[in-house]
Amino acid sequence: MEIELSSLYGLGLYTDRGIYVGKIEDVSVDVKEKRISGLAVKDVNPNAFNVGKKKGVILPYRWVTAIGDIVLIKHVRRRALEREAEEEEEGEKGRK
Repeated sequence: MEIELSSLYGLGLYTDRGIYVGKIEDVSVDVKEKRISGLAVKDVNPNAFNVGKKKGVILPYRWVTAIGDIVLIKHVRRRALEREAEEEEEGEKGRK
């Protein structure tokens, strides 16, 4: 299936559980491999991802499950929270 990269700009990004993530602002392309490597998302829903004070996030394209009027990704809330908890634990260890 071929798509134009420009057709992804501005599309809403949702998890496969129907949670709004944000809007696609840009597409990261691996030129050597000739494939999309990630999606830059702006206006990220804090209930979907905890991005802190960042204005956006780049999500791996391998998480994409469907593209149409919207883009669907695998639900990753739990993984994101686990990663955040691990980073906090590492930060606390570094302060001691």
